[in-house]
Amino acid sequence: MKITKTKKNWGIILLLLAIIAIMAFYPLPPQAPIHYYDRESGELKTEKVAAEKWLVWLYNNPVGEATLWTLVKRKFVSSIYGTMMDRPSSTKKIQPFIEEFDIDRSVFEKQEFHSFNDFFTRKLKNNARLVDTTATNTVSPADGKILAYADISNSDFIVKGYRFDIGSFLNNDELAKKYIDGTLVIIRLAPADYHRFHFPLSGSVSSNTQIDGDYYSVNPLALRKRTEIFCLNKREYTTVTNPVFGEVIMAEVGATMVGSMVQTYSGDFVKKGDEKGYFKFGGSTVVLLFEKNKISIDADLLSNTLKGYETSVKEGERIGVSMITP
Repeated sequence: MKITKTKKNWGIILLLLAIIAIMAFYPLPPQAPIHYYDRESGELKTEKVAAEKWLVWLYNNPVGEATLWTLVKRKFVSSIYGTMMDRPSSTKKIQPFIEEFDIDRSVFEKQEFHSFNDFFTRKLKNNARLVDTTATNTVSPADGKILAYADISNSDFIVKGYRFDIGSFLNNDELAKKYIDGTLVIIRLAPADYHRFHFPLSGSVSSNTQIDGDYYSVNPLALRKRTEIFCLNKREYTTVTNPVFGEVIMAEVGATMVGSMVQTYSGDFVKKGDEKGYFKFGGSTVVLLFEKNKISIDADLLSNTLKGYETSVKEGERIGVSMITP
């Protein structure tokens, strides 16, 4: 009797394993390409996505989704991979990565790297990015692709049907009240981008607030499935107080395979363009929150966002002007 029951249990286990194996190769739904506007040329371009098949599998396959929920979103997975990218042996990945994504080496501060993370967190030459120093302008804090919403209270976030929840994002409902009908700017850094982030304006700066969370991907392929990711992932933020822009929140959001976010700034006053910190390996995001009637975002950024497209930007270039006369 016991032998029959054991055989039956093993039969069920083998059947489940067979189902899992079959589902792992479940046909993936075709994905619309990620289009964005190149701000410099005005052209609509198609983004080349790092590990695209892996992302599609994670967010569109039953086994992939189970793997995402049980393993990939967790900190220890990203930490392990981040540690691997710190090893000297990871340098062999650098040149193929540069070639695949056509990265300009001429702007690097140095040309030799000790690990892939050393390359990933690279600094640029002093003149590689020109910072708009006009006091009434605010600039992009990073290289990346931007989405901008003039009034958060009237805008659906990324996908219709989901609104950006400021209270959940800041984990502070009282602070969120100041920005409930303010302006939201999201700068997404792809793995091939320069991964240091800088202050978008000058002013007095608060201490850094950390919020624990998971490590979902912030790529649009993932956001199409889970638009609340920004309120689920690990994030950190500071407040920069400026005479014409008011109290501006600058937040960094972690993502899958981001080893860590490192804050490098110090003191209680910063200048526009000063380095704030950097992301270790992985794609990541910087979020800016402005109070109501403090900033007028550049028209092209708002127009492209309204059409459902991101716009490529460089660190230091203008993204908006103050609505307050100094």
